[in-house]
Parts: sequence; structure tokens; C-alpha cells
Amino acid sequence: MNKISLQQSVPDHLKVPPQMAFFLVHTMIIGIGVLGFERYIVKDAGYDSWISILLGGVWVHFLVWIIYQLLKNGGGDIVAIHQSLFGGIIGRFLSFLVSLYFLVLCITVLRTFTELIQLWMFPQLNVWVFSALFVLLASYFVTGGLRTVTGICFFSVVLGIPLILLKFYPLQYSHVQNVFPVVDASIMDLLKAAKTMSLSYIGFELLIIYYPFIKRPAESIKWAQFGIMFAIFIYLGTAITSFIYYSEGQLKQVIWSTITLWKIVEFPFISRFEYIGIAIYVFVIIPNICVSLWSATRTFKRTFHIRQTYVLWGYMLIIVITCGVVQDRTQIDFLNSILGEVGFYFTSAYLPFLLVIQTIVNKVRGKS
Repeated sequence: MNKISLQQSVPDHLKVPPQMAFFLVHTMIIGIGVLGFERYIVKDAGYDSWISILLGGVWVHFLVWIIYQLLKNGGGDIVAIHQSLFGGIIGRFLSFLVSLYFLVLCITVLRTFTELIQLWMFPQLNVWVFSALFVLLASYFVTGGLRTVTGICFFSVVLGIPLILLKFYPLQYSHVQNVFPVVDASIMDLLKAAKTMSLSYIGFELLIIYYPFIKRPAESIKWAQFGIMFAIFIYLGTAITSFIYYSEGQLKQVIWSTITLWKIVEFPFISRFEYIGIAIYVFVIIPNICVSLWSATRTFKRTFHIRQTYVLWGYMLIIVITCGVVQDRTQIDFLNSILGEVGFYFTSAYLPFLLVIQTIVNKVRGKS
């Protein structure tokens, strides 16, 4: 499949403007992880882990550039690239693994959010029923296509802005001296914390499947980079707020540090703001589920030429069953750890490796 044919395979009325790359990338990075990532990076590098957030962010900017080079040279999405470089059988197998990775990403986000609801609002919540209803709602948007999913991403960013502003409410009770002395951690500790941040940052790599749906994709790279920059700003602001509010020992024990901070937010007409915050956060999680589910089913459809609707129903069943089987905090933590490790090596090792292979193959084919 050549570059031109793949671009023509997506009709213009199904594409989104290049500016929408900002929302598609940003919403996948700002998900469930931003509510409690501080606990994990503090274990690696203490209060200096805010430096790791920046280091990880710079690395993600570089990876996005690699992804755009890969897609531009490959003429479309990851499925076309796999088949071009490795042939039919191996290419399909690799694309199938990518589809499963997107599916696991969807499951992890949904199950972790379900646990959040159980802990803070409804302890007796039936995971099977909640997962089925939530994924049914997401599938309704997914069947509308990427334009509908992109619209959900746009509203997610707009509705999430008030929650971003409230992250700074606890500053009035903060202790700035907590973060001093600066740069007390070693380089290895900072790099370890930056790797830990990979679980929070993953999601931007879904570009490898929805790239052909972006009009004038070469123009969209700056919007994708802006989306990442905005997400890094949110992570950095959230971490610093938590660092100067909690002691290091407290922070290592708090699982959902942002929601705990919401508990101190007071308004004359609202006594428990965390309930309002969690309810609003549903609109932040839905795009995560929609984009990952759309990408997983689209990858499977492109690989095996099966109608996306059939794949969607099959994947919905797998999501509900897996969410129901995963029961306690240990299993959810394990699921998040596995996704973080796989996501790190997929984005930081496999995609750059693919670009190197692609460059070599293109040069060899050019000479022949």
C-alpha cells in the first residue's frame, strides 16, 4: 500500500482538522493517572521528582516527532507500516499485538476509575454492571466515528479546566520549604522517576492509528506538541501543589492525592466538593475509553478486514469480563504496572526501532 492510496482511503468528511490533534493527544495523557501519580514518583526521587516530570515530558515531545517521521515515511497508520516492512503474516501479527495493547489500555483506565468510584462514592458498586454501562456509553460514541470521539475530547478539555484551577486551592495551606534543598536526588533516581511517569504519559502513541484521519497531517504536529506541553504543565502544577502540601511520608501513603486535596475545597453551597469533582471527572475519563477503544477496534479491522462493529462488540465483552475479574487493589496495581512497562518499551524502544528499520528498508528499496 503506497502513501497516496492510504491517504485517499479515508474520505475527507471523516477527517478532523489538524488543530484537533491538540485535544486527541492531550485527553489521552490527562486521564486517571493525574489523580495519584505523585505517590509513585516520590518513591523514586523524593520531592525532586518534579524534575523527572520535565525530563519525561521532553522525551515524549521527541517520541511524538519520531512517530510523525514514521507515519509520514510509511504512508499512513501502523498497520500499513507493519505490512510494508515485515510482510503479510508477521505484519498482521504485530498489528494484532498493537490492537491488544490499546485494548489493555482501555481496560486499565476503566477498571482503575471504577475502583475510584468504589473507594470514594459507592463501596457496594457492582463492577460488572458499572463496566457494562460505561463501555456501552463509550461504544455509542465510538460507532459515531473518530469525528464524534474528537468532539468528546474537545468537551473533555473544556469541562476539565475548572478542575485544573481548583488544584491550586490548597496553596494557601502549603509549606514551600518542603521542596528544599532542590536537586538532592541522584541522576539515576531522577531517570527512574521519569520512567515511572511513563504510565501517566502513555496514550499519545495512539497517533499511529488515527493519523490518516487528520486533514493535512503534517500541520498537526505542532498542535500535538502543544497538547503534550499543556499536559506537562498540568502534571507539573499538580505535583508541586502536592509536594508543598503533603510531607514526603504522607504522600507515599496517599493513593489518590488530588482527590484528597479536593476534600479541603470549601464553598458556601457545597460541603463535599470531592463528589462533584469525581462526577465531573467522568467527562475526562470517557474520551480515554473512547479513543483507546476506537483505536483498538480500528487496528483490528485494518489488520484482518473485519467490520469494526463486530470487533467492537467482541472487545466490549472482553472489557466487561476483565474488569469484573480484576477485584482488589493489588490486581489493579499489577494491571497498571504491566501497562506502564509495556507502554514504556513500546513507545521508547519499539517505535524508534521501527523508524530505524523503515529508514534502512526505504534506502535499500530506493537503490534497487
